[in-house]
Amino acid sequence: MQDFVNKETLFARFSLTILAAVPDDAATPMSVWTVIILGIVEGLTEFLPVSSTGHLIIAGYALNFTGEEATSFEIVIQLGAILSVIVYFRQLLWHLLRQLPRNPVSQRLAVALAVAFFPAAVIGLAVHKWIEAYLFGPITVAWALIAGGVVILLVERRLGKRPMEGLNHIDLRQAWWVGVAQCFSMFPGVSRSGATIIGGLLTGMDRTTATEFSFLLAVPTMLAATGYKIVKSHEMLLQGDPLLLPLGLAVAFITGLAVVAGFLAFVRSHTFRPFAYYRIVLGVFILIIMR
Repeated sequence: MQDFVNKETLFARFSLTILAAVPDDAATPMSVWTVIILGIVEGLTEFLPVSSTGHLIIAGYALNFTGEEATSFEIVIQLGAILSVIVYFRQLLWHLLRQLPRNPVSQRLAVALAVAFFPAAVIGLAVHKWIEAYLFGPITVAWALIAGGVVILLVERRLGKRPMEGLNHIDLRQAWWVGVAQCFSMFPGVSRSGATIIGGLLTGMDRTTATEFSFLLAVPTMLAATGYKIVKSHEMLLQGDPLLLPLGLAVAFITGLAVVAGFLAFVRSHTFRPFAYYRIVLGVFILIIMR
C-alpha cells in the first residue's frame, strides 16, 4: 500500500512538473537535450494532423523551456522539418520549377499554391504577435486538440471513397478554400497539416492528393513564417551555444523525412480517425492534469 501511495505521489509530481505553467524568469535555458527532444517532437508531429506547435508548447512546459526564447525557437525549428519536405519532393519541385515557364500544368499547380498561400500570409502578418502573446499555452492547445479531433471524425464520417486524381487536377477554387482552412492552424493546437488536409477533403480531393498538396503548401508557408521569425529574433536565437539551433534543425530534418514518407504511405490505405482519437485523448488528459 505504501508503495502504491509513493508511486501515486511521484506520478502527481511528475504530471505537475510536465504541464504546470512556470513564469518566464523561472524558465531554464536551452540545453543539448532540450534541443534534441524538441527537434524530435517537431519532426514527428509537423506533418501529422496532430499539431506540431501544440506538441512543442506542451514539451516546452515539460522541459521548463518557456517564454519568448522558447516561442521563437519552436517556430524557427520548423525550418528543419520543411527542409525534409523539400528533399522528399525534390524531383517534383525541380520538375515544377523547370517546366514553369512553358508548361500549363506546372503553371496551374504553381498558381494554386500561391492562391492557397495568400490568406494565411495576410492574416498571419496581422495577428501573429497577438497569437504568440495570448494563445501559446497548454490549456489553449488542449481545447484545440479536442475540437480538431472532433472535426476530423465528422469529416471522415461523411467522406466516401474517392478516385485518385493527383495534384494536376487541383483547381483554384479548391486551392483557395485550402488556404482559408490553413488560417485556422494559426490557433495553437489546430495543426497546419490537419487544417489543410481537411480543407482539401471538403473541397473534393482524395486523401493522397490533399496530403501531398498540404505538404507542398507547407514549403512557402513555413519558409515565410520561420524566415520572418529568424529576422526578428536572430540575436536571441544565437545567444549561448551557437551549435544548438543547427542541432535542433538537423534532428527535426531527419525525423521529419522519415515521417513524410511513412505518412504518405499510411494515407493511401487508411483514414485519419486514429489521429482524431489521439488528439481527443491527449487534449482530455492535458485538461485533467491542469485542473
